[in-house]
Amino acid sequence: MKVGVAVIGRAKGAVGDAISEYETRARRYFTFESAELKEEAYRGRGDAPRVRDEEGKRLLARVPAGCDVIALHETGKAWDSPKLAAYLADLQVRASPGAAFLIGGAYGLSDEILSRATHLLSLGAFTLPHELARLVLTEQLYRAGTILRGEPYHKGRE
Repeated sequence: MKVGVAVIGRAKGAVGDAISEYETRARRYFTFESAELKEEAYRGRGDAPRVRDEEGKRLLARVPAGCDVIALHETGKAWDSPKLAAYLADLQVRASPGAAFLIGGAYGLSDEILSRATHLLSLGAFTLPHELARLVLTEQLYRAGTILRGEPYHKGRE
């Protein structure tokens, strides 16, 4: 099963290094791919919808055929780690091609992405820069893999 993350913008420095580490770890559990896509130039007041639409087209072009689209969005539902693991396990049981997690740029996600999304996922009430959202997501994907294999990384509730 494929698990992909497509994000607008590039992660650099210590955050980029941490993302790379968790992406490497996630590959132990899933066929994992990530894509950093160029930010669309903002031309001034009132240009945000065009930016969202252009970035949205590039993000959707990275979604493999048949994969669920999971849009990270402020209006989404918050899942705990076991819920994410259960979702991924269900995809495996159904022999689904997988899931593509999409993270927008500074102006968010296009309406096309939001309408196509299988799920809207929130990482919490805070607005996060795309680099931090990606770090949290990749760590959670790694954690989900450890939960599914019964490995001791996730302590959970007792």
